[in-house]
Amino acid sequence: MARAFLERLCIFYLTKELEISTSNYRINERIRAKEVRLIDATGENVGVVSFTDAMNMAIEADLDLVEVAPNANPPVCRIIDYGKFIYERNKKEKEARRAQKKIEIKEIRMRPKTTDHHRGFKVRDARRWLLEGKKVKVRIRFRGRERDYPEIAMQDLREIATELADISVIEQAATFEGRTMLMVLSPDTAKK
Repeated sequence: MARAFLERLCIFYLTKELEISTSNYRINERIRAKEVRLIDATGENVGVVSFTDAMNMAIEADLDLVEVAPNANPPVCRIIDYGKFIYERNKKEKEARRAQKKIEIKEIRMRPKTTDHHRGFKVRDARRWLLEGKKVKVRIRFRGRERDYPEIAMQDLREIATELADISVIEQAATFEGRTMLMVLSPDTAKK
């Protein structure tokens, strides 16, 4: 048994094994703890054992000893095939990313001098996007002295918010950002 351990150790240092993943998992001889809490290949908790005993059990099973919880006291190690472990972990991460809800943000841009007729087109587009579940950013850009009259833009934003109040809620109230005034509307799932 000790010979197999030494052979494996020599192979590791001679070939300088490359890790399969860029993860921070320590495997086999890279584990630094003297004692580890061991989970065997069948998934049963063996208990706290010395590192050499755990390594010998892994060699007997022809699997790797992987440190899965390094911050625990003592660290938790598992006897498992490292390649399979990384594959399953990546698969779970991919499923989690796929399950995440991606919310797209659309934007309508206007000026304080935008006419009611023109604003109607933009509000109609915003209504369609909100019904599709997208957030809508309403931006009013100022030029020159238009910035001296922010109440005109505030009035426009209030009117847009009231027109879309049946399907949306104000996520971010109207605020100044440089030469623009910005408001964010998000779809209201309760009103749908």
